[in-house]
Order: sequence, then C-alpha cells, then structure tokens
Amino acid sequence: MLRMIVMKFGGSSVASAERIMHVAEIISAYKDDRPVVVLSAMGDTTDHLLEAADEAVQGRVDIDKIEALHRETAERLGVDVPEIGSLLNELRTLLTGISMLRELTRRTRDYLVSFGERMSVRMMAAYLTERGISARAYDAWDIGMLSDSNFMAAELLDDVWRTIPGHLEPYKNGTESSIPIITGFIAKDKKGTITTLGRGGSDLSATIIGAAMGAEEIQTWKDVDGILTADPRVVREARPVSEVTYEEAQELAMFGAQVLHPRSMIPCRRTGTPVRVKNSYNIKSPGTLIVERHSGATPPVTAITSVKDITLIDIQSSRMLGASGFLAHVFNQFLKWEISIDVIATSEVSVSLTVNSGSVRKKLPGLMEDLSRVAEVHANGGKAIITVICDAGHSSAILRDAFSALSGAGINVQMISQGASKVNISFIVDSAQSDEVVKVLHGALFR
Repeated sequence: MLRMIVMKFGGSSVASAERIMHVAEIISAYKDDRPVVVLSAMGDTTDHLLEAADEAVQGRVDIDKIEALHRETAERLGVDVPEIGSLLNELRTLLTGISMLRELTRRTRDYLVSFGERMSVRMMAAYLTERGISARAYDAWDIGMLSDSNFMAAELLDDVWRTIPGHLEPYKNGTESSIPIITGFIAKDKKGTITTLGRGGSDLSATIIGAAMGAEEIQTWKDVDGILTADPRVVREARPVSEVTYEEAQELAMFGAQVLHPRSMIPCRRTGTPVRVKNSYNIKSPGTLIVERHSGATPPVTAITSVKDITLIDIQSSRMLGASGFLAHVFNQFLKWEISIDVIATSEVSVSLTVNSGSVRKKLPGLMEDLSRVAEVHANGGKAIITVICDAGHSSAILRDAFSALSGAGINVQMISQGASKVNISFIVDSAQSDEVVKVLHGALFR
C-alpha cells in the first residue's frame, strides 16, 4: 500500500528565496512518502495585500512591495513563473476597481488576500520542477476545497470529504506523479466565489486534506523541535514533548502555544489521523506526535503555557442570591457584545472570568454598563493566564507542588480554574509576573 503524507509550511517558512530553497530540500527528502504540500503566502504578503487595499480605498493603487518580493524571489531562484505576472496584473486590476468604488467588501477582501497563497504555490512548484522534482501548483478549489459563503471566516462543507479524494486519488495511487503544491487558507463556495477560512485556515486546509485522503500523517513544520514543555524564550530548560493528545494540543493552542489552531484538529479527530509537529531547521528530530490517546502512561504534566494582556472581570450580585437566572443573564450580555470568555470560576452569586483585553477594549464599557444593572462589576487589566496541561487525575499533587513553589517565590494567584476538559489547570496572575510564574512552575513540575 502506498504511503502518503501532508506537509504544511507557514508564511515564515517561505518568506524568501533562501527559505523556499530550504523547504524544497525538506520536500525532496520526503519525496518517496508521496507528500502533498500546503503553503501559506510568502512572509508578510497577506499584510501587504491588506495595506494595498487600505491604500486603494483612499484612491491609490500600489503593489510595489508585493511585486518586488515575488519578482526578486523568482530571479534569485532562477525560475520563470509567468503565472505570477498574470496574477499581479489581476491584482492591480482588482485594486483599481476598489480605488474607483472607494469600498472594500468582505467578499472582495477574500478575493484580494487569496493572491498571496496563489503566487506562493506557483513559486514553489516552479522551483521544485527546476530542481528536477516534478511538482504542480493547485489552487484549493482545484482539489475540491468547498466552503460556505461566510466571507473572512468560511467553514468547509461536508462535500470536501468526497471532493478532495476525487481529485487527489490519482496522486495517492501512483498514476499521477507530480507533487501537489496546494494553497492553504482559501476555498470557493458553490457559486465559485473565493473565500478564506479565517484563523488557522492553513492548518485546517492541511488537516482536512490529510484526514480526507487517509494520509499516514500530517506534518506541520515550525522552527522548534515540536511542542515544548514551555516557551524556550522564557524557560531555557524547556524540552520537547514526544507525544500529546488532540485534546491536549487544542488546549495548548487555546492558551497561547504556537501549535495547530484548535479548529484544525476536528478533521483529525474524526479519522484518527496523526499530526506531527516538526522542526524545519532540524529535520532529523522526530518532533511531537499528536494522537487520539497516549501510547503509554499519561504523563502527570505535559506542558505549561501563558497568555498575556488579559482582563479579569469580577461580577457579584447579592440581589440575585439563589436566583436561577443569574448566570444566564451574565452570559447573555457577553453574547450580546460578542465577547469570548477564556477562563471562568463561579459561586452562587459571583462570577470571575477572563477575556482577551485586545479584543474587548472598545466593547468593555458597554458590557460593564449592562452587567452593572444587576451586579457589582469590576474589571482589572494587566493579567495573564498560566495554564498547566496535565492529567487531572493528579490534580491534588500538581496543585500542592504548584502552590508550594509559588508561595516560596512570593507570587499570589488571583484566580484558579480547572478546565472541564480535565486536561488543564489555569492560574490568573499579574501579567508582569507571567514569565516568572512559568519558570517557577516549570521548575516545580518538571524536576
């Protein structure tokens, strides 16, 4: 039976000619495993496209930075990619239209940002072919990537479980030999309109392809040796974790670790397709394998992660003592203001919860006013969430060691929450103490 893998590389991995050469070496090393490659746009191209859109709304059309990057990269790689010239002309025409209308709709925005991925895959396919490795560039819709029409945050349709294998089966069974280089992040709806898949879109592109095709594994390539026990910039002693579960990986991603986006785990969990986080600078390292359940004994503690710029909101209402609608009212206000809650702790008449400060800055005054009608409310910014990914079956021992270490370091925990998933315990501390807390906990829990 033929083996097949999916390899996903983010924008920083293909940010320059040198990086593209390096990624091409990695793809070449795995060519016998029949790789399907998913790419993001080159470097900061997506940001530059959005900057160009803002300029166009003001009446100015300028793609100089985008054009220079791609033409200079092609020259440095020694490849001629006429399709990139065509796409640049198409982009210039689109921006001219935006400049005339002085308007950028969500639909047009998705069309605009798609140019980054579309040029990236053509660059890589041309370079691989130049090196004697047969490769073919595909836009996502060419291999059956169908979505709804929720522009900027589209969801893939269930049809993809049928359409993707319909297009890629010839490559998997060996009748087609060219390595597919596929755009991440983008799709088309059933009307043929380009959409983008929102946050973590490239990760989702890779995992749905891998899951739908029954791939041996999905590889996502980073610049570290897989998932680490902590951020190595904070904890010098951080070490790679050989294996985590899908659930643990989702929690890590939710609380600050640079792993796959949580929604991208959904296709893998449906099929049990393993995901491996690899280091593009150390391809011999085995990385971290993400699976349904641990192959051996579940470790008491897997990793520690942190999120800064958090606001802690305390809500208390003696007027609603014993009232069944207290929590319902609280959550309805967050729903009204479209504010997502990260961590929560409750009692009968009080609730403490955290939200991301950056996402609520403009909405917070309105939320506070609505909540103040039934409760006393206090919001305090400058907080951080420190999350210990662990086996909750060991929570008593973990909390004993954690609080003993934190007490010894003179650190006060302002709130604690054990996740319903049973794989995390979160501590709320002052943001200024975040790095120190991670170091102290790592020292106590990974002796």
